Parts: sequence; C-alpha cells; structure tokens
Amino acid sequence: GTQVTVEIHHEDTSPQLIKRLSLGKGSQKLRGHDNKGFQRTEAPRPPGAKDLHEYPWDKSSLKSMPVDLQQFEKLDAYALKVNVKNSVEELVKALLKQARTDLEKVRAIWMWICHHIEYDVVGYHNKSQLSSKPRDVLQMGKSICEGYAELFEHMCSLAGIQCKKLSGHAKGHGYKTGQTFTGDSDHAWNAVYLEGRWHLLDSTWGSGSVDDSFTKFTYRYNEFYFLTHPALFINNHFPDNSNWQLLKPTLTLKEFENNMLHNSNFYMLGLLAAHPETPIIQTVKGKASVSVDCRPGTLFMFKLKGTDKHGLMTLKKHGMKLDIYPQKTGSHKLEIFAKRSKAEASDDVYKCVVEYVVECESVDKAMRFPKDLHQPVGPSWFSERQGFLQPSHREPILHTNDGRCSLTFTLGKDISVLTSLHADGSSLAEDMGRRHVLQVHHGNQIELKVHLPHAGNFVLKIYSKKKSDPGNYDYIFNYLIRCLNTEVKWPAFPQSYSKWLQDYEILEPLSGLLPANRNVQFKLKMHGIAKVLVQAENTHPLTQNRGCWEGTCNTSGCREVFVMVHENANHSFYSHVLKYEVETQ
Repeated sequence: GTQVTVEIHHEDTSPQLIKRLSLGKGSQKLRGHDNKGFQRTEAPRPPGAKDLHEYPWDKSSLKSMPVDLQQFEKLDAYALKVNVKNSVEELVKALLKQARTDLEKVRAIWMWICHHIEYDVVGYHNKSQLSSKPRDVLQMGKSICEGYAELFEHMCSLAGIQCKKLSGHAKGHGYKTGQTFTGDSDHAWNAVYLEGRWHLLDSTWGSGSVDDSFTKFTYRYNEFYFLTHPALFINNHFPDNSNWQLLKPTLTLKEFENNMLHNSNFYMLGLLAAHPETPIIQTVKGKASVSVDCRPGTLFMFKLKGTDKHGLMTLKKHGMKLDIYPQKTGSHKLEIFAKRSKAEASDDVYKCVVEYVVECESVDKAMRFPKDLHQPVGPSWFSERQGFLQPSHREPILHTNDGRCSLTFTLGKDISVLTSLHADGSSLAEDMGRRHVLQVHHGNQIELKVHLPHAGNFVLKIYSKKKSDPGNYDYIFNYLIRCLNTEVKWPAFPQSYSKWLQDYEILEPLSGLLPANRNVQFKLKMHGIAKVLVQAENTHPLTQNRGCWEGTCNTSGCREVFVMVHENANHSFYSHVLKYEVETQ
C-alpha cells in the first residue's frame, strides 16, 4: 500500500533536477530477486556534486579511490583462472565466489574481461558483422570497445552494482598530435558506482594494445585504466555528456583537443608534468626547449624524427631538460621516453611518455653536435651514483677560448677512470683522443686537464670501473667542449705506460711534443722509486728534491724521449713510464 512516485527525466538533463526519492517501507519489494538468483540493481543515478574531482590533477593519487593492489593479489589470480564461457550469468556467479565487497566484485569482473576478451581488429574494419551483445562477446572472446563496455555493464548489473556505459571521443589509436574531433563518438568505456561515488574505467584499454597497422592485438594488462582519477582520465577520454567527466570545472572539447596527451606510461612511471603544456612547439632562433618533472631515479631518452643527434638532454634529480636544435626546417615529431633506473628486468625498457610536434622555421647550423655525443650530456645524479661527486662543471657544455680546460671531481672509493676525446672527421684517432686528456689525482680528487688539438666541437667521454674489478670500463657520462678560436693547436700529452701510477704527476713538460735541439726542464712528482732517468740521445738522471724528480735533458739528435724509473736500487733494469716525441726540424 505504499505510494511510489516516479519522475522520469531525459538522460542528458543536468543532475541537479533529480531529487532522490526515498521509497519508504515498501521499497524492499522492488529490489527483490529475479528468477536467476541475482539482485536487480537500481537504475544508475546521474553524477552529482559529491562525485566531482578538482581539475587540474592535484598529483596525489592515480586512482579516484584508495586501492591497495596487494590486497587484490589473491582475487586477481582467482579471477584469471575462472574459465566459464557458456553464459554471462554463470561467469558472474563463478567470479563472485571470492568477492565480498562491491569493490572486489568490480575488480574480479575487470580482471576477467581484461585478460579474456581480445580486441577484434578484423571486426573493427568490418563493423556490420559485429555484435556487441554481452552473450556474443563472451562466446566470441573478442570485441571492440562497445562490446567491452556492454559486457562490463551487464556483468556489473548481474552482480548488483550500478554501472553505466559511456561514449565519447578518445585520443587512442591513430590519434595525431593537435587533431580536432568532429562527428560521432569513437570510443566507449564505463562508470561504476562504488562507496557512494561514481568512478571511471576503460576495460578496452586495460586489456592491451593494437599495433600501428591495426592488424594485431597484444594482451598487455594496464592497471592505469582501473578507477582512473578523473583529472587524468580526461587526458584521453572526452565523454559526450560532460557531466561524466566527473570534474570541476569541466573541460570544453577545444581544451581537450589542445591539451597535452600524456599516456598511461607517463603516470605509471611517476612523472608529474611536462613543459610546455601544448603539444605543438615553435622553435625560436632554431631552438626549442622541453622539460619533464618527475620523482627521483628516472632515466630519459628522446627521438627527434627517429634520432637523438639534434638535441642536448641533461638529467636532473627531479626530471630532465632538453634543448632541441632541428637541422632541417618543417615539422618534426619529438618523442620522449622514460624508465626507472632500478627497474625489474620486465620494466627495463624505455617507454614513450610524451610526444610533441616541433615546428622549425630556421636552422641554427652552429648547434650541430658531434656524432659521438651521447645523451644525456653533462653530469647528473646518475654519474654521482657511479662515484663522480661534486663536479666543478655542472653544465653540459664547456666553452674554452685558448683550447684548454680543466674539470675536477671527488671520486668515490675504489674507482679507476678512463677518458677519451672525440671529434667529427678523422682528425683524432682513438689512441690520440685518449692522449689529449690528462688525469691528475690528489687524494680522492681527480682533475682532468684537456688540451684541444684544434678549434671545433669535441666530446669528452668518461668511463670507470672498480679498481678491484678485472673487467672492462663502463661508459658513465660525457661533456661537449666547444672552442671557436682557430689559432688553437695543442699537442697531445706525453704517452704513459702501465708503470706510471695514478697518483704520479707531470709538472713539466706537459706537452707530449718537445722542441728539437733544446734543453728541456723536467719536473715529475713520483714516490717509492730509487732512480729516474730521461733517455734522449744521451741519458740524463733526475735528482730528487722535496718529493719531485727534477733535471734537464737535451733533445738534439733524437726523435723520442723516454722517462724510465728504477723501482729498486738493487735491480739493474728500468721500466718505461713516459714517452715524448721530438719535433722534426
């Protein structure tokens, strides 16, 4: 005998009109059970004020409600194993056996769909043959987004959970940076009602991905699209009815089109923001700059039209900075990739996190980089972690006018360093490239003295290994050294041999090329040695004076000069430690 009033509103009316009606004491009858033993769900209520999230994203959580994925591990494993294909009802019954709360029920349905329904690439191209009815989707085991969303909605309703299929525009497969959206919607997803609020999910995108030619689907589960925070979901999903953005304020289609597309990898890797926030960048005087903010410990790489040769990327503790210098005018695709530095093997690949289009009007030819330059450039938290602390030069580029420069670091324990200098063209053979850099050690300080053979752009590469390790040296980082002074022409440093120890030091002569027919002054810092000789045409002993071995040697009549040491006064043999060349007349 209870009076029931029913108001009917068109679906698109704004939610404020709808009063929630309490159905009084007779309402139990309505819930009832249907003949299959499932609870009927109430008709979904439209979103209201308490469903809304602030836009832009507050960087707090990737999800719209607290979710502890570890607590789902058992349930997830159970849901994956359920193998019921004869009816949707039976499938839901089986899945709900291990699910108590509404959240667990939704999770079980989500997990099952993401791992058992594949995207129908053939059906996508021939939609007339396609049914998105839940029963058919289950039998076929494949569908397009429409079928995923309808199956999800139907399974939730059988489980007694309010769920709604939503449609709209998506920046999905085939999306081109900066494109506009017109006409009918092109994607479908769901909203589910949990713990008193609406939440968003996309089981199509949760299940995997399609290759570029849209002919092959690969299962690749993506956690990101389960209960995604609405301020992140709007990044690539724009619902036909803007109330279902669940945002305050809501975005216009124009804003959606102009917004930067961050894909799910961007957020799953803990990245926070990218600048600029517009997808199309104009170069200014041939240069464009991009930066990404992130949590510590993230490595980056980039490709401009498929190569990383036309930029200068520096790695900072909380992100990276990239200056791009395209060497051709026109539009260039810029992709930025990231990975965690201490990733498990499965995650140890760079994933594309953001794309830009760089429009270049003029080329800065001066910013052509040597092909040996390796990204990132300059010191970073990564080189620090490898034991190169307190760098004297934090910038990636060193400018020198006289062709000489010097860098210092504090070295971590037990580190042996190797360096080499590289330039484009064949001006520097590899062994000579090593000899234009001199290491000087003082305690745990290392100084790298660089003398350039000529003007131009050079790459200084720095390698290291543990002294206790017999293995090879690992590449750690590099600098770009630039010198515009065409007068510059420094000879290489003298060649050193294995008996020349790390903490020895050449005070003079630093040049590996000695003048002919001259008396040359020698001053070398060496310890633990009985005798030092300089061998030219004649042999010249050096004398020890306050920790230095000093003396002169005449270079006439010879092409090479060697420094030799007697390690033990009782031995008759000498070891070569240094070799100098003498100028030809």
